[in-house]
Amino acid sequence: LPIFNLLAAVGFAALSYLCLTGFDFMAVRYAGKPLPYHKVAPASFVSLSIGHNIGIAALSSGAIRYRFYSRLGLSEGDVGRVILFCGVTVGIGLLALAGVAAVLNPSLTGEILRLDSPALVVGLGLACLALVAGYVAMAAFVRRAVHIKRWRLEMPSLRLALGQVVLGPLNFACVAGCLYWCVVALGEVGYPGVATAYVIGNLAALVSHVPGGLGVLEGVVMVLLPGASVVGGLLVFRAVYFFLPLAIGAPLFGLIELWGLGRRQATAAPARPATC
Repeated sequence: LPIFNLLAAVGFAALSYLCLTGFDFMAVRYAGKPLPYHKVAPASFVSLSIGHNIGIAALSSGAIRYRFYSRLGLSEGDVGRVILFCGVTVGIGLLALAGVAAVLNPSLTGEILRLDSPALVVGLGLACLALVAGYVAMAAFVRRAVHIKRWRLEMPSLRLALGQVVLGPLNFACVAGCLYWCVVALGEVGYPGVATAYVIGNLAALVSHVPGGLGVLEGVVMVLLPGASVVGGLLVFRAVYFFLPLAIGAPLFGLIELWGLGRRQATAAPARPATC
């Protein structure tokens, strides 16, 4: 793999994690607990760098988020709202990117979904985009909480909803860019095809709850791009987007915990009486 491709892949992975910190930055405002970015960014990066590799991100990264945010004054309910907001942003990103792929490249999307009708594929893409537009419209006009069975969902402000529509797809576009630069040197593939394959593979990984989507994403991409020898590129993508952030996030989590423990011990230590 050429060094330029490797550096480009690392750059797109970094941009993706930067977008993910934006998810949390908006989410704490949705929860009514605005925090400065420099406090939100470490919580987001550490929780997601570990959660992406463990699987069931809402629980794994959610537990680490609670560890961080509870010390910053957020309650259990506030952290739950943060996790919900980030999950909805992920869904919006997938819907928007899948909708764009289906509308702009119905033949490839139809091949992936095994649908023979381009009109049906375009219709599904427009339906995905309509769901995103409907969400924004609800944020603009619905002021009361939405009740779905026993669930109560507070709609975000229009500004936050627009932020979700921008950052959600941008995050997945960056991840697809990381994957593209890992496989483009190994086979004749284009970015639209890689992005479409990634969306389908990511959906399969989310449904499977396999830790980090290990094997699921690779299997889907290899099936969808059979003409390219992309096995090595997929391994590099796994290392760049999952293992490299984990190698940074896990030690950082440990250092933050040790620093917090030291501060708590210093605060709890009884004052020594003055001596003459």
